[in-house]
Amino acid sequence: MSTYTEEIGDKLNDLLEKTYDAEKGFKKAADKVDNAALKSYFKQKAQERYGFGHELKSEIKTFGQDVDKGGSLKGSAHRTWMDVKALFSSDNEESMLEEAIRGEKSAIEEYSDVINETSLPMSTKSILESQKNKIENGLSKIKTLEDLS
Repeated sequence: MSTYTEEIGDKLNDLLEKTYDAEKGFKKAADKVDNAALKSYFKQKAQERYGFGHELKSEIKTFGQDVDKGGSLKGSAHRTWMDVKALFSSDNEESMLEEAIRGEKSAIEEYSDVINETSLPMSTKSILESQKNKIENGLSKIKTLEDLS
C-alpha cells in the first residue's frame, strides 16, 4: 500500500480549500442570476461541492492529517473577480457563466495534478477521480447552459 505523506495531506487540503471557495462562489452566482436553469445549475454545483468537502475532510482525517479551515487566497481572488465582473458587466449572467467554466477547467487541472501523484492511496485516488468526473460532467452541462443565456 502507498504511504500517505504530509505532502499529500497538504495537496488535499489545498483541494479542500478550493472546494469551499467553489461552493461559496456557486452560491453567490445562484443568488445573482435570474435565469431559472442557471440558478438551478449553480445551486446544484454548490451542493455538490459541499459534499466534495465532506468526502475530502473525511479522507484527510482517515490518514491522520489535520484539516485546514478557511478559504484559499486564490479562491478569494476568484470570488472577488466574479463580484467585480457581475457589477460592471451589462450581461452579468453570461460573465458569471464564463467565469464558472474557467473555474471548473482550473479545478479539473488541479484534480489531475493530485491524481497523478504516484503515492496516493487507492481510496484517495478513487474519491478524487469520482469528484473530477462529476466536475467534467458539470462542465459539459454548463456549456449547454451557455446557449441559454
